Amino acid sequence: QVQLVESGGGLVQAGGSLRLSCAASGRTFSNYAMGWFRQAPGKERDLVASISRSGGVTFYVDHAKGRFTISRDNAKNMAYLQMNSLKPEDTAVYYCAAASVQFDRLTVRSRNYDYWGQGTQVTVSS
Repeated sequence: QVQLVESGGGLVQAGGSLRLSCAASGRTFSNYAMGWFRQAPGKERDLVASISRSGGVTFYVDHAKGRFTISRDNAKNMAYLQMNSLKPEDTAVYYCAAASVQFDRLTVRSRNYDYWGQGTQVTVSS
């Protein structure tokens, strides 16, 4: 019911910044918790950050805390991931995803997310 398209990836040097964007279709964007995941070659796809329907609750994994900021603009059907102080270990394909939730909560389990974008490549050079 919702389609997601990521953009904003690219090549940056260590210490640099990128802002990833996720554009959602449909009129029910505010009914979904949103998450950002990443997958490096040969690795599992893992959560980076999640945000509740209203944006009032956020969660970050340890490696993202203090460096990354997840946000959303429900009026524009957009979600964002601001990434600062990037490290080579951040190199991965980054995906946005939407999870159906009844109340203003978030989820950290990838299996709870119903819709996924195609991903955008982030490469951090040393």
